[in-house]
Amino acid sequence: MSSTVTADTATSSPPTSAPGPLHGVRVVDLSRVLAGPFATMMMADLGADVVKIESPSGDDTRRWGPPWVEGESAYFTCVNRNKRGVVLDFKRDTDREVLQHLVASADVVIENFRVGTMEKWGLGYEDVLRAINPGLVYCSITGYGRTGPSAPLPGYDPIIEAVAGFMAINGEEHGRPLKVGVAVIDILTGCQAAFAVLAALLHRDRTGEGQRVDLSLFETSLATLANQASAYLMGGVIHPRLGNAHPHIVPTDTFETLTGPVMVCVGNDAQFQRFCALLGDPGLARDPRFVTNPARVAHRTELGALLRERFADIDGRAFTELADAAGVPVAPVLELDEVFAHPQVAARDMLIEFDHPTVGRMRQVGFPFKLDRTPAALRYAPPLLGQHTAEVLTEAGLDPTAYGVASSSGARSAGPVDAPLKGR
Repeated sequence: MSSTVTADTATSSPPTSAPGPLHGVRVVDLSRVLAGPFATMMMADLGADVVKIESPSGDDTRRWGPPWVEGESAYFTCVNRNKRGVVLDFKRDTDREVLQHLVASADVVIENFRVGTMEKWGLGYEDVLRAINPGLVYCSITGYGRTGPSAPLPGYDPIIEAVAGFMAINGEEHGRPLKVGVAVIDILTGCQAAFAVLAALLHRDRTGEGQRVDLSLFETSLATLANQASAYLMGGVIHPRLGNAHPHIVPTDTFETLTGPVMVCVGNDAQFQRFCALLGDPGLARDPRFVTNPARVAHRTELGALLRERFADIDGRAFTELADAAGVPVAPVLELDEVFAHPQVAARDMLIEFDHPTVGRMRQVGFPFKLDRTPAALRYAPPLLGQHTAEVLTEAGLDPTAYGVASSSGARSAGPVDAPLKGR
């Protein structure tokens, strides 16, 4: 079951609705691919006016697939809803002028170009944009940060996962290192960026002073190592790859059952006692090798072998229901079609559906944050390339035709959604 909103193809003005908590915040989004667009989508979902600026060839992800539906990339659409789309070519003097004009009234600029690119275009923060708007919060997302020997290098999530230690801890114990199945460092960097930008806006509102926010995929990856980094920094311990097992909590692993794999994550001794009772072997919890978590960690191989033997003859789905009732963390390993059919998805409005100008009905993941006073809302479908160029220039007091843009954007526009879908 999905929640549904409809599109109004006759207008491109935002519908009347309760403003989000970031209503009135203007964001000029120069970012591409994933980390930056994820950050700006989070802000847009909460009411910020985000103008996504693309080159004439568009965001790289418009060409990443499959799938494409009616020419639209599923990858692009996943992080670009609630934004208005503008095309500018920074090789042109006139288009650089347009950006400066937009920056003058913006609260935030977010970009993820390689170090020095904005300066090359004559659009650097320190020498140009800060002078235009001293209160501007300017966020740079790079692969490695703006300083240091790696600063000039490009940053892609799999490369950063490799060089920043993330890949080395993922994979089977005797297998090759593996990246995570989604670009998790990009996503987490986007979250860090949104968090840091909002902190900088609070500072700006208190002092009137803008600032640069400098963050990178590399540093986010280091921070995300969390307990793994702490084990090394405090104890000199480098844990081997353990597949789905955990270096500090046993039993944590996947086990094959008659109905497919289940994930077990038993976090304390009381849970382990209930877990063993569900397996029909309460005495296992009294075995000196397994009675405490440190003992289980020391004897993980023996315990794992016993559990694999027991689970092999168990109906995993039925066992999961019993574990839920007993408060023992066990879950089936679900495919995506099963995930989006899960009743919790509907209960939490985590599947939304709306009209897109070319795709028609589009489904997306809903809003992960629920604000009861100022909820997130779906206002715009992911924009077509340049869809709102004329509209944004006109709002900025510029004549679109003077910049080579038709007075009508020329793009097929569905406008914003008619009735915002509010998270609970």
